[in-house]
This record gives sequence, C-alpha cells and structure tokens, in this order.
Amino acid sequence: MRLLVRFMGFLFAAGTVVFLVGVAGVAGAIWHFSKDLPDYSQLQDYEPPVMTRVHASDGSLLGEYSKERRLYLPIQAVPKLVINAFLAAEDKNFYEHGGIDFQGMARAAILYAQNYGSGRRPQGASTITQQVAKNFLLTNEVSFSRKIKEALLAMRIERAYSKDRILELYLNEIYLGLGAYGVAAASLVYFDKSVNELTVAEAAYLASLPKAPAALHPVRNRDRAIERRNYVIDRLLENGWIKQADADKARKEPLVVTNRSNGAHTFAGEYFAEEVRRDIFERYGEKKLYEGGLSVRTTLDPKVQVMARKTMAAGLVNYDEGQGWRGPITKLDVSGDWGVKLADVKSLSDISPWRMAVVLETSDQSARIGFQPGRELGGAVSKQRQTGIITLDGVRWARPTSGATRGRTPTAVSQVLSPGDVIYADPLVTKEGTAVEGQYRLRQLPEISGAMVAMDPWTGRVLAMVGGFSFDQSQFNRATQAYRQPGSSFKPIVYSTALDNGYTPSTVVVDAPIEIDQGQGAGVWRPENYSTGKYYGPTTLRNALARSLNTVTVRLAQDIGMPLIGEYAKRFGVYDELPNYLSYALGAGETTVMRMVTAYSMFANGGRRVKPTLIDRIQDRYGHTIYRHDQRECRGCDAPGGWKNQPEPQLVDRREQVLDPMTAYQITSMMEGVVQYGTATAVKEVGKPIAGKTGTTNDEKDVWFIGFSPDLVVGVYLGYDKPRNLGRKATGGALAAPVARDFLKLALAEKPATPFKIPAGIKLVRVDSKSGMRAGPGEGGRTILEAFKPGTAPPDSYSAIGVADAEGRMAPAAAPDPGAIMRPGGLW
Repeated sequence: MRLLVRFMGFLFAAGTVVFLVGVAGVAGAIWHFSKDLPDYSQLQDYEPPVMTRVHASDGSLLGEYSKERRLYLPIQAVPKLVINAFLAAEDKNFYEHGGIDFQGMARAAILYAQNYGSGRRPQGASTITQQVAKNFLLTNEVSFSRKIKEALLAMRIERAYSKDRILELYLNEIYLGLGAYGVAAASLVYFDKSVNELTVAEAAYLASLPKAPAALHPVRNRDRAIERRNYVIDRLLENGWIKQADADKARKEPLVVTNRSNGAHTFAGEYFAEEVRRDIFERYGEKKLYEGGLSVRTTLDPKVQVMARKTMAAGLVNYDEGQGWRGPITKLDVSGDWGVKLADVKSLSDISPWRMAVVLETSDQSARIGFQPGRELGGAVSKQRQTGIITLDGVRWARPTSGATRGRTPTAVSQVLSPGDVIYADPLVTKEGTAVEGQYRLRQLPEISGAMVAMDPWTGRVLAMVGGFSFDQSQFNRATQAYRQPGSSFKPIVYSTALDNGYTPSTVVVDAPIEIDQGQGAGVWRPENYSTGKYYGPTTLRNALARSLNTVTVRLAQDIGMPLIGEYAKRFGVYDELPNYLSYALGAGETTVMRMVTAYSMFANGGRRVKPTLIDRIQDRYGHTIYRHDQRECRGCDAPGGWKNQPEPQLVDRREQVLDPMTAYQITSMMEGVVQYGTATAVKEVGKPIAGKTGTTNDEKDVWFIGFSPDLVVGVYLGYDKPRNLGRKATGGALAAPVARDFLKLALAEKPATPFKIPAGIKLVRVDSKSGMRAGPGEGGRTILEAFKPGTAPPDSYSAIGVADAEGRMAPAAAPDPGAIMRPGGLW
C-alpha cells in the first residue's frame, strides 16, 4: 500500500513537472513567435486597392481601371444570403469562436496524420479571422510556424475588432479568380450583377472559390465547380439558412457566367474613356488611378455618342468605298473546320454590326460566307458555326482599283470574292431601312480616318468624341492628338479679329489677284481662291466668308496685322503661338479638332472663355468631391431652414470675355450665311439655325467643318493619317459638312428651331447683300438684315478709286499696298 502511494506520488510529481515544462514550452513558443508578429493595428486604417470606375453623364458605366478588380463594400451593404454562403463554405461557427476553431483544428490534424507521407497538401482549419491574418499580415507559406503566427494574430484581432469588421475585411480582400478581388467585383465579373441580385446558386458558387479559384474555373473545370457549389448549397440548407425548395432549385440551376470586360462598357465610347483615363493619370498619378477607388462622372452623353460614332463611321466608309475595293484581309484554307482557323485571325471588336467572315464558296449571283465564331470563357473556340449569303447587291460598290476592269461596277459576285477570302460583312439593308434576313453586304476597313467632337458651348462639356474608325484598330485619338491644318475653318478667327477692331460685315474688300513678297529670298507668294481661281471684285466680308475667298482674307490680314490675329488665335486656344506669316491667316498652322470646337464654342456662347472638359466631377473612395469642373459661384443655393421666399439662386460667371458679345453675334450671323448660301450648303438640310465654316487644305489633304446651333457645337475632320491627296473636288463642303449634317439631324431632331440670341446693342439694318450699302425704300430681292454695332451702320453711299473689270481684275489705278479694302463712306 505504501509503495502504491509512493508510486502515485511519483506519477503526480512527474505529471506536474511535465505539465509545467509543457506550459513553459508553450509559453516559450508563444513568446518566441510573438516577438516578430506584424502589427495588426494597421487593419484599423486599411485601404485596399480599389478600382476606379468611370461613368457617363446618365450614370451608365463607361470604364473600369484597376490592378486588382475590387469594389469595397461595407458589411451593411452585403446581403445576408452572400454572408451566409461564405460562412457555410468557410467558417460556420464564425460568430461563436474567439478566432480559432479547435474542432476544425482537430479534424485537420487527424487528416494530416492519415495523409502523412502521401505528398498531399495539408487541409487547413483556418477560420475567417485566421484567413484575414494570413491575407493581410502574413504569407502563403505552408508551415507550422506560419500557422502558429496565424492563430496568435487571429486571437489578437478578435480582441481588437468586431466580428462584422473582420468579416468586412475578409469579403473585400479575398481573391475569387478572373482577376476579381472581393465579392462585389466577383459578382460583376462572373455574373454581371450587383451582389443584391445574386441567386442562391450564384452566391454559393462565389463562396466556393476562396480555397481554389483556378481549380473551380466555371468552364475548364465545370463539373468540379458545380460539385463544390452544390456542397455549399447543402451546407446552407444544413445550417437552416435556406429552405429545401430553394436548395433543390439552386442545385438544378446551370452554371452560366458572363465574362465581363475590363475596358470601356459604353458602345462607341472607347476613345472618350481612354482620354478620361489619361486625364486622371496626369492629375493624380498611376496609384490613384488604378488603386484609389475614384468615382468619375464624365460629360459623355451615350445617345449623342452613338449618333456621332454612327455618322462619322458612315462618312469614312462612304468615302472609302467610293475609292473602290482593295481586296480581302487575308486568305484561308476553308477545307476542314474553317471556324477554328478563322477564330485565330485578329478581328476588330468595336465595329458592330460588322463581323469578320470567310468566303466558303462563290457563284455569279452570290457567295456563301462563314462568320468568325466566338470564344468561350476558357478560351476555347465555340462550336457554333453561322453562315450567310452575300448577293450581287452587297458587292456593287466594290469596283476594282487596278487591272483591266478598274473602276467598273461588278456584274458578278465571283468577280469580287473567291473561296478563302477573309472579309468583313454586315446585314444587307434595303432603301427603306429594313434588314434582309440571311443576306449581307461586303465591307472593308477604311484607309481614311478622321475625328469628331460635340460640345456644349456654354460649359465646355464634351458630349461625344470619335477619335477614329476603330479604337481596337488604332488607339491614336485624332480628336485630341492629331495636329492638322484647319484650312479655311480658321478664317472666322481672322474675321472676328477684324470685326472686333472696327470692321463690319458690310466692309468691302476687293477680291483680286495679289502678290506678297515674302522676303529673304523666299520668293513671291500668289494666293489664289479655291476652285477655278475666279475673282469677284469688291466683296463684303459676309460674302467673302461665305465663298471662303482667300485673297480677301489675305488682304484683311495685311490690314489688321498678323500679330493681332495671333493674339486672338491664342485667346481662342486654337494655337499657342501663331507665326507672323500671312499664309497662317488661311489656316496653314496645325491644331486639333478639340481646339477648333472649343474656339467656335466661344462664338456660340457670346464670347465667353470655354475650357473643354470630359469630366464633370471626381469623388474619392469615401464619396468626397475632389474635383469639379463647374467653378461658377451659386449665390443663394444654400438655403438653411428651407424655402422662406428668399430671392432665387444666382449663378455668378466670372469667366473671361475673350470676344465682344456683339462681335460674336456678327461672326455667327456671317457663318449662318456660309450654311445658307456658301460653302456649307449641305448642312442647310438640318432645317434648324446652324452657323459654321468649312475648311480644305492645300492639295486636298484634309477637309473640315466646324458648326454650331445655339446649344451644340460639332467639329469634323477627315484625312489620311499619313497625309495625301483625297482626290479631285474633295472639299470640306463635299466631305466633312455632310457628316456634320447627318449628325446634327439626329442630335437636334427633337430640339426646337431656336434662333441665335441677339445681344443688346446690336442694330439690324437692311442692306444690299452685294454692296453692303443701306437698302433704299422698296428695294427687295438682294437685301438682307445685317448686324451692326452702335454707330457702325452704313451710310447711303460710298466712294472708291479704281474700277474692277468683269473678271474682278483691278484697273492700273487699283489699290496701293495693302489696299483693296473699302469701307462704307470712305476710300480704299
């Protein structure tokens, strides 16, 4: 008995020693691993990288920019269904444990012992809190030391933060595949839905992804993905978080995902979105753009943008097809599965409804074509094959550009197409505008390019921008980056300079040959009028602008001086510096469509400076406004206590007046004449008050039209990227103006025919349209109402020295240098 007692005492003592040694060992291990634990307090101020989202003016998504596709959602905004799905999949006891799930750890230890030596990765028993510790503060190293640190950090995090805060960090940080971080981004990437729209099956699939998103790919590993999704559905049912009927329905639901692109999301808005991206990058830098979670509200009007894209593309295509058919993109062997071969050919993604196709067989009357198949989410070529027919009507435009039949209209489809030709086609449309089912029209990518900008003249807000035919083909934005000669579309700057400095629309200038000695051995410059070189003799400024007379513009520039014109050009933002050469008065300098549209906006708004913008407002990730374009002061907009019969709010506009409002109206009225009876009569078809000016450069390399209504300015430029002649009779009036006309007809279709506002002080006087002199009683026919500033209306007569002959040539007594300018009541 004594021996037994002694033995028991020995065991107790030994046990106590072992216990103390164990406690000491555990304490030592805790101390050892606690020495270099990361500072978990940083979670308090954690700001994860969040994608910047760009929206159009109507709120529709225009683009997303990020390195990690993540949208941060506070836990209060995450639906209960989504929360329960992740708890069921990852940590059902999350709200009960203190950071470590000991039962889960025991299960993992048993499995580890069973699989020891098999080479399998040990099964984790990490709680959501442990995963937060690992994802934020540790590495993915598979080791006991990392697990110990993870557990220690989890317990400290649980003591420092609420369960909701920990879950919020987890649901926003986890990687869920396809470049998506966090549940909000994953919901958009996989299903193109907000988290509030997810079904039980969709929420369960997202919850299945944290452990192995690549292994559960919805296309490559569809069966395994569905199996794991259904497992999560079962756990939801087992925990009582969904009903049996919901579970049964969710299991039967197919796994269908939508591969949501990361680029521009508004059709035809790619150039606009890229310009906004560059702007944000220049303002805030790369980190803020791709990680700052900015919310950008742009000025883009999606409806106007589609109109601009449609009309601009049509203008480019119409011109290009007029030059003839240049041949297929490439050739393919159509034996076997032509779809796989065609899928490997690069096609443009932003020219819908055009589609790439390969010619399968041809005859005189038609050609059978096969369309390029799409690719599934995993990259595999779709097994679907769609075909169509191109009839003779679809190739009639395709005149050969070389060979014996050059320029002849095709009389058989086989003259144009042959099997293996890779082409573009779109639905054949009748004259009535209806598509012919199953029939298509041959298309070719235009070589010519160009740009269009539409702007609100009162605010500078860019409503639409087209930088070329296809952003996918070329990201070079011709609206903002292409510096080209504006030609005669610059002349309104010259004329407004004159009108602002003593001239009137009725000032008479002689249109006749002129010679300019350029000095320093540069020779003599003899500017001529476009077209036939015809001269009109004494001509009012109004008629000279309408006819775009070069010699009149040069004489005017001589008289007022190029330095003054350069100053006005700088005020309007057309050029930063304008050389003092008279050729620059004819638009020989280089500028952009955006700059020209901005300048014309100042004519339209009464001479106020306009700063063009693509962005209305930028907010940071917390919703604070950090940029706003509209800097006008609103007096009385803040009404504490509500409406109390106080005066209505007033907007205080302190923008610079760059042009006299009366001058702005005069040049606008003169440019209305350009549309009504001048070089831009194509635009007259719009049927609304429109002012504008065409432009054609030397050798017909570039053609322009800039025009405006009282509330909308549009600028169009067409030309080859590597400048070359556009062909005989290629003018701004023939090519650019019709594009602007088609756009304005759409954009102004529902707008009233509002006339341009006449500013106070302007006096309308009836004058003879040819001489500019005051019209006498009973005169009609050639008379017009002309706008004059106070004290500048014409007298009843004027005198002049010299006489012009029938061809506009001046007699020997003609004007001395710089001469050839007649003012009412005065001499040249």
